[in-house]
Amino acid sequence: MSLKDIQNTFHEELDSLYGKEEVDSFFFMLIESYYHISRIKLAMEPQMLFENYDAILIALELLKKQHPIQYILGETEFYGLPFKVNEHTLIPRPETEELVEWIIHQHQVSENQSPIILDIGTGSGCIAIALAKQLPNAKVYALDVSTQALKMAKKNAELNAVDVEFIEADILKTEDQKPMTGGIWNLEFETLKFDIIVSNPPYVREQEKQQMKPNVLDNEPHLALFVKDDDPLLFYKAITRFALDKLSENGSLFFEINEYLGNDMIQLLVKHHFSHIELKQDLFRKDRMIKGVKN
Repeated sequence: MSLKDIQNTFHEELDSLYGKEEVDSFFFMLIESYYHISRIKLAMEPQMLFENYDAILIALELLKKQHPIQYILGETEFYGLPFKVNEHTLIPRPETEELVEWIIHQHQVSENQSPIILDIGTGSGCIAIALAKQLPNAKVYALDVSTQALKMAKKNAELNAVDVEFIEADILKTEDQKPMTGGIWNLEFETLKFDIIVSNPPYVREQEKQQMKPNVLDNEPHLALFVKDDDPLLFYKAITRFALDKLSENGSLFFEINEYLGNDMIQLLVKHHFSHIELKQDLFRKDRMIKGVKN
Protein backbone atom coordinates (compact mmCIF):
# COMPACT_ATOMS: atom_id res chain seq x y z
CA MET A 1 0.00 0.00 0.00
CA SER A 2 1.34 3.42 -0.98
CA LEU A 3 0.87 6.75 0.77
CA LYS A 4 -1.36 7.75 -2.13
CA ASP A 5 -3.56 4.73 -1.41
CA ILE A 6 -3.80 5.80 2.22
CA GLN A 7 -4.72 9.32 1.16
CA ASN A 8 -7.57 7.87 -0.90
CA THR A 9 -8.68 5.87 2.14
CA PHE A 10 -8.67 9.08 4.20
CA HIS A 11 -11.05 10.66 1.69
CA GLU A 12 -13.32 7.62 1.54
CA GLU A 13 -13.72 7.51 5.30
CA LEU A 14 -13.49 11.15 6.33
CA ASP A 15 -14.81 13.43 3.55
CA SER A 16 -18.42 13.15 4.73
CA LEU A 17 -17.31 14.22 8.21
CA TYR A 18 -14.85 17.01 7.47
CA GLY A 19 -14.92 17.85 3.75
CA LYS A 20 -12.30 17.12 1.10
CA GLU A 21 -10.04 20.14 1.68
CA GLU A 22 -9.79 19.63 5.43
CA VAL A 23 -9.11 15.91 4.98
CA ASP A 24 -6.26 16.75 2.62
CA SER A 25 -4.94 19.20 5.19
CA PHE A 26 -5.04 16.53 7.91
CA PHE A 27 -3.31 13.98 5.69
CA PHE A 28 -0.46 16.28 4.70
CA MET A 29 0.07 17.42 8.28
CA LEU A 30 0.33 13.78 9.36
CA ILE A 31 2.77 12.63 6.70
CA GLU A 32 4.92 15.69 7.35
CA SER A 33 4.96 14.97 11.09
CA TYR A 34 5.29 11.17 10.94
CA TYR A 35 7.38 10.62 7.82
CA HIS A 36 8.88 14.06 7.02
CA ILE A 37 7.26 13.90 3.60
CA SER A 38 6.07 17.17 2.09
CA ARG A 39 3.02 17.62 -0.09
CA ILE A 40 5.27 18.41 -3.07
CA LYS A 41 7.39 15.31 -2.57
CA LEU A 42 4.31 13.10 -2.46
CA ALA A 43 3.04 14.70 -5.67
CA MET A 44 6.35 13.89 -7.34
CA GLU A 45 6.40 10.32 -6.01
CA PRO A 46 2.72 9.33 -5.61
CA GLN A 47 3.48 5.61 -5.26
CA MET A 48 5.93 6.12 -2.40
CA LEU A 49 5.99 3.08 -0.11
CA PHE A 50 6.76 2.62 3.59
CA GLU A 51 7.14 -0.44 5.74
CA ASN A 52 5.20 0.86 8.75
CA TYR A 53 1.89 2.68 8.37
CA ASP A 54 0.67 2.04 11.91
CA ALA A 55 0.91 5.64 13.10
CA ILE A 56 -1.08 7.16 10.26
CA LEU A 57 -3.71 4.43 10.36
CA ILE A 58 -4.15 4.99 14.09
CA ALA A 59 -4.55 8.70 13.33
CA LEU A 60 -7.23 7.86 10.77
CA GLU A 61 -9.21 5.94 13.39
CA LEU A 62 -8.90 8.83 15.84
CA LEU A 63 -10.08 11.31 13.21
CA LYS A 64 -13.10 9.10 12.54
CA LYS A 65 -13.92 9.54 16.24
CA GLN A 66 -13.47 13.33 15.81
CA HIS A 67 -10.34 13.62 17.91
CA PRO A 68 -8.71 17.02 17.19
CA ILE A 69 -5.79 16.81 14.80
CA GLN A 70 -3.75 18.95 17.24
CA TYR A 71 -4.08 16.31 19.96
CA ILE A 72 -3.25 13.53 17.52
CA LEU A 73 -0.06 15.33 16.48
CA GLY A 74 0.57 16.59 20.01
CA GLU A 75 1.36 20.03 18.70
CA THR A 76 -0.04 23.15 17.07
CA GLU A 77 0.99 26.69 16.16
CA PHE A 78 0.03 29.92 17.89
CA TYR A 79 1.18 33.40 16.89
CA GLY A 80 3.78 31.81 14.63
CA LEU A 81 5.24 29.74 17.47
CA PRO A 82 5.19 25.96 18.05
CA PHE A 83 3.22 24.63 21.02
CA LYS A 84 2.81 21.18 22.48
CA VAL A 85 -0.77 20.35 23.48
CA ASN A 86 -2.57 17.44 25.09
CA GLU A 87 -5.93 16.62 26.67
CA HIS A 88 -5.07 18.78 29.71
CA THR A 89 -4.81 21.99 27.67
CA LEU A 90 -7.17 23.85 25.39
CA ILE A 91 -6.14 24.07 21.76
CA PRO A 92 -5.08 27.70 21.12
CA ARG A 93 -7.43 29.53 18.79
CA PRO A 94 -7.10 32.39 16.28
CA GLU A 95 -9.27 34.77 18.32
CA THR A 96 -6.79 34.46 21.18
CA GLU A 97 -4.04 35.48 18.77
CA GLU A 98 -6.06 38.66 18.21
CA LEU A 99 -6.07 39.29 21.96
CA VAL A 100 -2.28 38.91 22.05
CA GLU A 101 -1.97 41.28 19.09
CA TRP A 102 -4.07 43.88 20.92
CA ILE A 103 -1.81 43.72 23.97
CA ILE A 104 1.33 44.00 21.84
CA HIS A 105 -0.11 47.02 20.03
CA GLN A 106 -0.84 48.72 23.34
CA HIS A 107 2.73 48.09 24.43
CA GLN A 108 4.06 49.67 21.24
CA VAL A 109 2.28 52.94 22.03
CA SER A 110 3.10 52.79 25.75
CA GLU A 111 5.98 54.54 27.47
CA ASN A 112 6.53 51.49 29.70
CA GLN A 113 9.09 49.37 27.87
CA SER A 114 9.47 46.76 30.63
CA PRO A 115 5.93 45.79 31.63
CA ILE A 116 5.15 43.20 34.28
CA ILE A 117 2.47 40.88 32.92
CA LEU A 118 0.27 38.19 34.48
CA ASP A 119 -1.67 35.63 32.43
CA ILE A 120 -4.42 33.98 34.51
CA GLY A 121 -5.57 30.52 33.40
CA THR A 122 -2.59 30.02 31.13
CA GLY A 123 -3.33 26.45 29.95
CA SER A 124 -0.73 25.60 27.29
CA GLY A 125 0.96 28.92 28.07
CA CYS A 126 0.17 30.34 24.65
CA ILE A 127 -0.69 33.89 25.73
CA ALA A 128 2.14 34.27 28.24
CA ILE A 129 4.75 32.70 25.95
CA ALA A 130 3.72 34.69 22.87
CA LEU A 131 3.90 37.91 24.90
CA ALA A 132 7.27 36.96 26.38
CA LYS A 133 8.56 36.23 22.87
CA GLN A 134 7.28 39.47 21.35
CA LEU A 135 8.06 41.68 24.36
CA PRO A 136 11.55 40.52 25.40
CA ASN A 137 11.89 43.22 28.06
CA ALA A 138 8.70 42.17 29.82
CA LYS A 139 8.58 40.13 32.99
CA VAL A 140 5.86 37.54 32.47
CA TYR A 141 4.04 35.44 35.05
CA ALA A 142 1.46 32.76 34.27
CA LEU A 143 -1.04 31.14 36.63
CA ASP A 144 -3.19 28.01 36.36
CA VAL A 145 -5.05 25.68 38.69
CA SER A 146 -4.11 22.56 36.70
CA THR A 147 -0.82 20.84 37.54
CA GLN A 148 -0.92 18.96 34.24
CA ALA A 149 -1.53 22.10 32.20
CA LEU A 150 1.39 23.84 33.90
CA LYS A 151 3.69 20.93 33.05
CA MET A 152 2.83 21.43 29.39
CA ALA A 153 3.15 25.22 29.64
CA LYS A 154 6.66 24.88 31.11
CA LYS A 155 7.66 22.59 28.23
CA ASN A 156 6.34 25.17 25.79
CA ALA A 157 8.31 27.95 27.43
CA GLU A 158 11.47 25.86 27.02
CA LEU A 159 10.52 25.00 23.43
CA ASN A 160 10.21 28.69 22.59
CA ALA A 161 13.22 29.78 24.66
CA VAL A 162 11.39 32.30 26.84
CA ASP A 163 11.46 32.97 30.57
CA VAL A 164 8.02 32.78 32.18
CA GLU A 165 7.42 32.29 35.89
CA PHE A 166 4.62 29.78 36.38
CA ILE A 167 2.39 29.67 39.45
CA GLU A 168 -0.04 26.91 40.44
CA ALA A 169 -3.06 28.49 42.10
CA ASP A 170 -6.84 28.76 41.96
CA ILE A 171 -7.86 32.33 41.14
CA LEU A 172 -11.24 31.64 42.77
CA LYS A 173 -9.50 31.02 46.11
CA THR A 174 -6.83 33.71 46.17
CA GLU A 175 -8.29 35.41 49.22
CA ASP A 176 -7.89 32.19 51.23
CA GLN A 177 -4.26 31.50 50.30
CA LYS A 178 -1.45 32.91 52.41
CA PRO A 179 2.07 33.73 51.23
CA MET A 180 4.40 30.76 51.43
CA THR A 181 8.11 30.95 50.74
CA GLY A 182 8.57 29.13 47.46
CA GLY A 183 4.87 28.32 47.43
CA ILE A 184 1.83 29.47 45.49
CA TRP A 185 1.83 33.07 46.60
CA ASN A 186 5.46 33.67 47.47
CA LEU A 187 6.50 36.96 49.00
CA GLU A 188 7.70 38.42 45.70
CA PHE A 189 4.33 37.79 44.11
CA GLU A 190 2.43 38.98 47.16
CA THR A 191 3.96 42.45 46.89
CA LEU A 192 4.08 42.61 43.10
CA LYS A 193 2.04 44.99 40.98
CA PHE A 194 1.29 44.20 37.34
CA ASP A 195 1.11 46.57 34.40
CA ILE A 196 -1.01 44.12 32.43
CA ILE A 197 -3.29 41.30 33.58
CA VAL A 198 -4.76 39.14 30.85
CA SER A 199 -7.07 36.14 31.00
CA ASN A 200 -8.95 33.78 28.73
CA PRO A 201 -10.93 32.03 31.49
CA PRO A 202 -13.72 29.46 31.17
CA TYR A 203 -16.69 31.27 29.64
CA VAL A 204 -18.87 28.79 27.75
CA ARG A 205 -22.21 28.38 29.52
CA GLU A 206 -23.63 24.91 30.03
CA GLN A 207 -26.60 25.91 27.86
CA GLU A 208 -24.21 26.49 24.94
CA LYS A 209 -22.85 22.93 24.92
CA GLN A 210 -25.34 21.94 22.23
CA GLN A 211 -23.76 24.48 19.87
CA MET A 212 -20.31 22.92 20.18
CA LYS A 213 -18.79 20.41 17.83
CA PRO A 214 -18.04 16.91 19.17
CA ASN A 215 -14.30 17.29 18.53
CA VAL A 216 -14.27 20.08 21.14
CA LEU A 217 -16.95 18.84 23.51
CA ASP A 218 -15.64 15.27 23.73
CA ASN A 219 -11.93 16.03 23.90
CA GLU A 220 -10.93 19.41 25.30
CA PRO A 221 -10.79 19.90 29.10
CA HIS A 222 -14.18 20.98 30.46
CA LEU A 223 -12.42 22.59 33.43
CA ALA A 224 -11.02 25.20 31.03
CA LEU A 225 -14.22 25.62 28.99
CA PHE A 226 -17.43 25.70 31.00
CA VAL A 227 -19.17 27.75 33.65
CA LYS A 228 -22.58 27.34 35.23
CA ASP A 229 -25.50 29.08 33.56
CA ASP A 230 -26.46 30.89 36.76
CA ASP A 231 -23.04 32.55 37.20
CA PRO A 232 -21.34 32.85 33.79
CA LEU A 233 -19.06 35.69 34.95
CA LEU A 234 -17.72 33.73 37.93
CA PHE A 235 -14.09 33.89 36.82
CA TYR A 236 -14.34 37.42 35.45
CA LYS A 237 -15.64 38.71 38.77
CA ALA A 238 -12.83 37.05 40.71
CA ILE A 239 -10.14 38.22 38.29
CA THR A 240 -11.52 41.77 38.21
CA ARG A 241 -11.45 41.96 42.03
CA PHE A 242 -7.93 40.55 41.99
CA ALA A 243 -6.89 43.10 39.35
CA LEU A 244 -8.17 46.00 41.45
CA ASP A 245 -5.56 45.08 44.05
CA LYS A 246 -2.76 43.80 41.84
CA LEU A 247 -2.74 46.18 38.86
CA SER A 248 -0.43 49.17 39.01
CA GLU A 249 -1.86 52.65 38.53
CA ASN A 250 -3.13 52.93 34.94
CA GLY A 251 -2.55 49.21 34.51
CA SER A 252 -4.65 47.38 31.91
CA LEU A 253 -6.95 44.39 32.29
CA PHE A 254 -7.59 42.32 29.15
CA PHE A 255 -10.11 39.50 28.76
CA GLU A 256 -11.23 37.12 26.06
CA ILE A 257 -14.99 36.84 26.55
CA ASN A 258 -18.17 35.03 25.63
CA GLU A 259 -19.54 36.73 22.51
CA TYR A 260 -23.02 36.93 24.08
CA LEU A 261 -21.91 38.67 27.28
CA GLY A 262 -20.19 41.81 26.03
CA ASN A 263 -22.63 44.22 27.70
CA ASP A 264 -22.45 42.26 30.96
CA MET A 265 -18.67 42.57 30.89
CA ILE A 266 -18.85 46.31 30.31
CA GLN A 267 -21.15 46.63 33.32
CA LEU A 268 -18.78 44.52 35.44
CA LEU A 269 -15.80 46.75 34.66
CA VAL A 270 -17.84 49.92 35.16
CA LYS A 271 -19.02 48.61 38.53
CA HIS A 272 -15.39 48.20 39.60
CA HIS A 273 -14.49 51.69 38.39
CA PHE A 274 -12.32 50.74 35.43
CA SER A 275 -11.96 53.43 32.78
CA HIS A 276 -11.20 53.54 29.04
CA ILE A 277 -13.27 50.39 28.58
CA GLU A 278 -13.13 48.98 25.06
CA LEU A 279 -15.18 46.09 23.69
CA LYS A 280 -13.49 44.65 20.62
CA GLN A 281 -14.76 42.30 17.92
CA ASP A 282 -12.76 39.49 16.39
CA LEU A 283 -12.35 38.81 12.66
CA PHE A 284 -15.76 37.12 12.64
CA ARG A 285 -17.39 40.31 14.02
CA LYS A 286 -18.14 38.72 17.37
CA ASP A 287 -17.69 40.58 20.65
CA ARG A 288 -14.67 38.62 21.81
CA MET A 289 -12.30 40.87 23.78
CA ILE A 290 -12.54 43.62 26.35
CA LYS A 291 -10.07 45.95 28.01
CA GLY A 292 -10.27 48.23 31.00
CA VAL A 293 -7.79 50.55 32.72
CA LYS A 294 -7.41 50.83 36.49
CA ASN A 295 -7.79 54.43 37.65
